[in-house]
Amino acid sequence: MISIWFFIGIALAVNGALILIAGLYQLINPPANPNIVLYSLHANVWWGALLLVIGLIYCLRFSPKRS
Repeated sequence: MISIWFFIGIALAVNGALILIAGLYQLINPPANPNIVLYSLHANVWWGALLLVIGLIYCLRFSPKRS
C-alpha cells in the first residue's frame, strides 16, 4: 500500500518546480513595468524552491521502496 504522503510529495515537488521555473524565467526576462509592490524579493523563486525541497523530502521519506 502506498502512503498518501508520497503523492502529496509528488504534487508539492511538481508545483514547486513549475513555480521555480516561472520565477527564474521572470528573473532572466523582467517585465518592463512591474506593478507588484515587493517585486524585488522574487517570492516565486523562494517559494518554488521551498516547495520543491519539501516535496522531494516527502517523496524520499514516504517512498514505496522504503516500506
